[in-house]
Amino acid sequence: MYLADYHVHSTGSPDGHLTMVEMARQGVERGLDEICFTDHVDTLHWGTTIPCSDYDWASAQHQYDEAAEQWGGRIRLKLGAELGEAYLGFDRAAHLLDTAPPLDFIIASVHMSRDENGWVDLFYIDGDRDDAYYHAVIDAYLEQELKLAQWGRFSVLGHLTLPLRYMNENLGEQMTFDGHYDQCREIFRALIESGCGIECNTNRGNVPLPDAPLLKLYREAGGEIITIGTDAHTPEFVGMRARETQELLKSCGLNYVCTFEKKKPVFHKI
Repeated sequence: MYLADYHVHSTGSPDGHLTMVEMARQGVERGLDEICFTDHVDTLHWGTTIPCSDYDWASAQHQYDEAAEQWGGRIRLKLGAELGEAYLGFDRAAHLLDTAPPLDFIIASVHMSRDENGWVDLFYIDGDRDDAYYHAVIDAYLEQELKLAQWGRFSVLGHLTLPLRYMNENLGEQMTFDGHYDQCREIFRALIESGCGIECNTNRGNVPLPDAPLLKLYREAGGEIITIGTDAHTPEFVGMRARETQELLKSCGLNYVCTFEKKKPVFHKI
């Protein structure tokens, strides 16, 4: 079984805690074959709605080169990015990618949605609201996911069911994506047409994002490209549940897990 973690953050992210050298060491200690560093690269300044079109790629390349020099003989390392909120400025997103060094892999992610008060980071959505409110937030979130899928300038769509992390784990709700499957099918069709895939995010040991029902729906739609990523920002999560998640994929009809080389998928038999 080929074990790869394709969603790892370092101090190149505003919320990262360890350098790439230190995160690579964690991967070696956990017996991983491969890690891709996917630090946050956003079209908005962190924690605001102010447009952003710059990223310190030189620092990212320097960190990566240090990690490769120290650990490259014991683990395969790739340089990628988690491109956040591209749908709020595809021109800025394209500029961020055009000014990057050669990347192997790009996650496209949505971390925001809308409610009656406008744009809101999912982390800060209201608690103590009824199910209709949370379903409306999911609807608005999936609208942005579809825009990304149709744009298609990335490798995989990250943590498709991310709203559930905040609704269920943070707020104690019991929401699902039931009632949103038609939107998800449309997203999957657009991804496949764009040549993109999805991520199965192990969610730091909690319910995977997405879980079995949508993984099966993705496969039924003809989807094959899928990566496994932990979303690790701290060392204890690197590689978490990599083996178990491959078993989950297999149970959902997916026979391969992907890594990437120069933005091209490499298929590993489960």
